[in-house]
Amino acid sequence: MARAATTADSWNAIAEPQRRRILTLLQGGERPAGEVARALRMAQPQASKHLRVLREVGLLRVREVGPQRLYALDARGLRPIHEWTGGFERWWSESFARLDAFARELHRAARRQGQGKDDGEEDER
Repeated sequence: MARAATTADSWNAIAEPQRRRILTLLQGGERPAGEVARALRMAQPQASKHLRVLREVGLLRVREVGPQRLYALDARGLRPIHEWTGGFERWWSESFARLDAFARELHRAARRQGQGKDDGEEDER
């Protein structure tokens, strides 16, 4: 089965780790392509290619200021991804609740075990 083009939709675009790093970087505000490249230690042409893909799928906005293009995150394009992953929130919450209950039980068991020591012994913490 052929893979969809990276510019087909947000899902394909963010499948590439460098593009996810760019989106994370741009959460802090707009930046020119050169600054994105330097911050992520990639070559300017590589950064520009990734920025183009992200722009084409609607995850970035571009603003021209003189000869410079400033790229900014447009997180509206991530909405379908957010909505889909949000469906797993209940699963994660339940998993963390079970982990928390287990940790509390371990703590209680350790405290009970510490109470059984002779009066002369010190608790090791």
